Amino acid sequence: MDYVSAQPHVVNISEHINLWKCFNIESSMACIQTPPDYRQTDSGWLRVRRGVAPGEVTFSPQSKKDCEQCDNYENELIHLREDLVDSLNAWVVKAVNSQLVRLYNPTKEPALVFFRHGIPLLYDGPLNDELILHTFIENKEPVVRELSDDNFEHLTQASSGATTGDWFIMFYSTDCVDCQRLQARWEAVGAKLKSRLNVARINRQTSGAVTARRLEIRDVPTFVLLRQGKLYRYNIPKYDVGSFAAFATDWYKNARAEPIPVPKSPL
Repeated sequence: MDYVSAQPHVVNISEHINLWKCFNIESSMACIQTPPDYRQTDSGWLRVRRGVAPGEVTFSPQSKKDCEQCDNYENELIHLREDLVDSLNAWVVKAVNSQLVRLYNPTKEPALVFFRHGIPLLYDGPLNDELILHTFIENKEPVVRELSDDNFEHLTQASSGATTGDWFIMFYSTDCVDCQRLQARWEAVGAKLKSRLNVARINRQTSGAVTARRLEIRDVPTFVLLRQGKLYRYNIPKYDVGSFAAFATDWYKNARAEPIPVPKSPL
């Protein structure tokens, strides 16, 4: 079997044990067809997610029987298979009856996720093969910036004029399940807005603890927009890509503008 160009298909795991492995990923089960070098490696799928394995993965989970939309997605990916291989060296994988759809897009299935160096990007556009390919090619590298106490003020210039542009930032922690579930969507937000502003994240508990106290961030996930010396808090109970993008581009005007505290002197 050609592991790169074979079209996605459903198999009985027990009948193809040498070709497929099942792994427990963050309390979810997924089955992935792995290339020959990873066929006998129990950590193969985890290595792909963490960016150790060569190439990337285009991942299309589905869990419903008689799902017409799932079939439509699969047909589009079949048409795109060669382009994905040639342009991105991406493997196309179909996961059936997988709980991972709840991890990457709990409000919608099927979900189409592109892994780059282990970092997932949720595709949030219409079912169009040209647009899917364009989105993935334009976002071959992760979009979301990782901030810390050490680089926050230098990169954002939050209290000194914001000449680096606006910043839409997610405060997260490594033990926050909701934060993990938002990673693919937050990358999608970054892809959608990257021509207009910066999208980033910062760990509230570790490398961003000082910044979190400065901005009075008490919970995770928390989202703030820094724009022209003002801070706008995202308090909308919707965590979909469209709502995030709408807030960052226009709806923030309905939120209270807060002055951004200057960083405290270390002296």
